[in-house]
Amino acid sequence: MRTVKVYQEAWPLHTPFVISRGTRNEAVVVVVELEEDGIKAVGECTPYPRYGESEASVLAQITTIIPQLELGMTREALQQALPAGAARNAVDSALWDLEARRKGTSVSHLACVELPEMITTAQTVSIAAPEQMAAAAALLWKKGARLLKVKLDDRLIAERMVAIRAAVPEAVLIVDANEAWHSDGLAARCQLLADLNVAMLEQPLPASEDGALTNFIHPLPICADESCHTRESLAALKGRYEMVNVKLDKTGGLTEALALTQAAREQGFDVMLGCMLCTSRAIAAALPLAAKVRFADLDGPTWLAVDVEPALHFENGKLYP
Repeated sequence: MRTVKVYQEAWPLHTPFVISRGTRNEAVVVVVELEEDGIKAVGECTPYPRYGESEASVLAQITTIIPQLELGMTREALQQALPAGAARNAVDSALWDLEARRKGTSVSHLACVELPEMITTAQTVSIAAPEQMAAAAALLWKKGARLLKVKLDDRLIAERMVAIRAAVPEAVLIVDANEAWHSDGLAARCQLLADLNVAMLEQPLPASEDGALTNFIHPLPICADESCHTRESLAALKGRYEMVNVKLDKTGGLTEALALTQAAREQGFDVMLGCMLCTSRAIAAALPLAAKVRFADLDGPTWLAVDVEPALHFENGKLYP
């Protein structure tokens, strides 16, 4: 019989993380530990208020299935027992980890994926005054980061982006508005980003306003984040987005994330792999997807003052699995 432990942790950040929804000073995660026949496994999730989640709600969801987990619940059964979201991700990740450890292999090998020696990950430039964001981008570039993800709200778009591009003329830039923009003026902003050689714009409009992107001609790819959770999201995204951001905390774990990634590709979408503020445990669970995506945005642990042990090796925009 399995034993199951569920608890939350708070990991302070070394620098405030600022996006259009507010400022974060710590990463609060929920951890699931499984032990079976002396083998211990772990999974982690980050509850996200934008999706109606809290630490308490996620803990409560997981608690409801502890009896089934103790009796040997499978990943397949889990997909039906919990909805997509953070709670299912923590359990799904732990079950993948448990199977891999029982078989003496890695989760990537279980998923029939060969990881590269190095993965280029975006490094995030969070919201600040234009000169501060430009300085942050320049420092990341100087240290070796080549892919930068710029967070924006609804203010100072041109000022911030022009300053950043001047500071890092050769960097690959992707922009994330986190639903902060509106359809009025969107065409002009897209043209500005294209003129600055921005590679992609992520979730400019609230998910409820996706209709405004239908037949909207735009000069750079637009990626769905808050609008894309599982395979069921894809039908509504056609003709509106060119890319989807896959995150385990949205899909409810690697099981659905693998299926979503395959389905998205088959339907013509490019794929980005993202994360929440988290420890290396959460990134390790997502690694099987990293070799299959156009952009990887896996810098969550690099914002922590101290990471979990053992930690993954991050080095200035590079992740060594």
